[in-house]
Amino acid sequence: MGMNNFIQFFRDLGSKKIGSNVLAGHGKVTPQSMSFYRQLEKEVRKKRDLSSPLNQLETVVFDVETTGFFPEKGDEIISIGAVKMKGNKILPKETFYSLIRLTRPLPPNIHALTGIDNEELALAPEASEVLMKFFHFISSNILVAHHAKHEQRFMEKTTRDVMRKKFQHRIIDTSFLTRVIDPTSSPKTLEAICTAYGIEVKNRHHALGDALMTAELWSQSLTRIQDAGFTTLGEVYEQIAKLDNQ
Repeated sequence: MGMNNFIQFFRDLGSKKIGSNVLAGHGKVTPQSMSFYRQLEKEVRKKRDLSSPLNQLETVVFDVETTGFFPEKGDEIISIGAVKMKGNKILPKETFYSLIRLTRPLPPNIHALTGIDNEELALAPEASEVLMKFFHFISSNILVAHHAKHEQRFMEKTTRDVMRKKFQHRIIDTSFLTRVIDPTSSPKTLEAICTAYGIEVKNRHHALGDALMTAELWSQSLTRIQDAGFTTLGEVYEQIAKLDNQ
């Protein structure tokens, strides 16, 4: 986009608060997308999830595959997979999966790990398109992930790069529940904890495959936490605070 066109874009919108609609390597963000995201921000801020009954809690369990571990050093998301849940019930028909275009060569170790190749990524949708579809899919629901700091850092960086906005959604780590169930437990890989819970390990390092396994883990953990007498997220947060103060 030339500088004159870039300036005209802002004039046409009549606002200086909206971010650029073309960000290098991430594709185009339309005014409609920006409007949707601003409304979504409001909905996320208004939600009162802490008081929601656990058996009615609407969540989206998700996973990302990336080129590495350090988004601040240039690593990028190459695929997102997700599945919706209500309480401990997985909604198998409510899933999301997409590759994301990568314009540079994929590290060989990531290709070996995920099976994703450069040709697929060169033909995949751009980050802006996938991100907006993902936001439409998740709406204002809570997100759940295993070792969620990884997903959170990449979602924050991608949202900032693409939308010039702050990522607003609450992301809960699966350990949020497993720690209350067993305070002595140590962090485990998804494969290890699924094996411990009797969950079949399949399609590992495929974003949707990992999301579905994580959903099974979250489902079992929710059942156990309710059996222990917890009824809301707020009660679980209170218990976590007590554990932290011991």
